[in-house]
Amino acid sequence: MDFVEYGMASYYSDDFHGKKTASGEVYNKWAYTCAHRTLPFGTKLKVINLENKKSVIVKVNDRGPYKKDRIVDLSYIAAKDIDMITKGIVKVKIEVVK
Repeated sequence: MDFVEYGMASYYSDDFHGKKTASGEVYNKWAYTCAHRTLPFGTKLKVINLENKKSVIVKVNDRGPYKKDRIVDLSYIAAKDIDMITKGIVKVKIEVVK
């Protein structure tokens, strides 16, 4: 599946750590996971911060984000790796990794 999407990314607050995701997995802020509205659970995504070109690979294990202007919610560690913690929301490119 060739899939590319551009938009805004956010990340999960610490409040979600230890709670169940839509896939049934427990959210772990130290795991490389994300939420996407439509892609199948288990899909691997490359998320690129368009401001600094840093990227990370994450697995879809939840649904969301529920804010209309966002396309993906990242785990804390994934957001940290692409330097978006301070800003909270950044413009990203996401693509499915085969």
